[in-house]
Amino acid sequence: MATRINKYLSEAGYCSRRVADRLIEEGKVTINGEVSKIGTKVDEEDYVEVKGQRIEKSKKQKNVYLAFNKPVGIVCTSDKSVEPDNIIDFINYPTRIFPVGRLDKPSEGLIFLTNDGDIVNKILRARNNHEKEYIVSLNRPINRDFIQSMSNGVEILGTKTKNCFVKKLGQKKFKILLTQGLNRQIRRMCESLGYRVISLKRVRIMNIKLDIPTGKYREFTGEEILELNRLLAKSSKTFE
Repeated sequence: MATRINKYLSEAGYCSRRVADRLIEEGKVTINGEVSKIGTKVDEEDYVEVKGQRIEKSKKQKNVYLAFNKPVGIVCTSDKSVEPDNIIDFINYPTRIFPVGRLDKPSEGLIFLTNDGDIVNKILRARNNHEKEYIVSLNRPINRDFIQSMSNGVEILGTKTKNCFVKKLGQKKFKILLTQGLNRQIRRMCESLGYRVISLKRVRIMNIKLDIPTGKYREFTGEEILELNRLLAKSSKTFE
């Protein structure tokens, strides 16, 4: 059965569909020696290459789901040629995996890695409203106006952020729960209100909590996978 090339690369555990589309647009994907186009379909017998490397989809591939506590300075990319401090080289997992979404290089905390392209698409779709929790420290004391403004939405990147839960944890520290994933969203929100982020740590994604030391990873438990699948049951896999 023919499969779209971005789905093929995702199911092969090479990258997410979003990254696959970018590689295709850059002309780095070939099918039987010819440069692929977005939406091209492939069969199992087709010869698929990415940047000259043969990509084959294993019929018995085991799904891998990892929770990783990313240190500051590590870049969330599966393209090893982009950055020397990339997440894939740092973890050095024995089979091909890729990160689900991103954490900025200066940020730390929980990020998922997997070879399951479908779960990546479900988690990353903003309209699915999957919650992420962060602990943030700022350069100066927080006041009531700051908490209220962050909660009610801030104008960044030509749009107003969604209402969200924000709680003060200390003089310069707060907790925030987001269902959006705009580029550098928390940092931009704080900057627009005259604050600078000193540290930013993601401590939860949906039902998975950060419970491992910095720089370490663990597999999801069976209970976590069951609950994650339940939360994702009504999620869209399509791009917006």
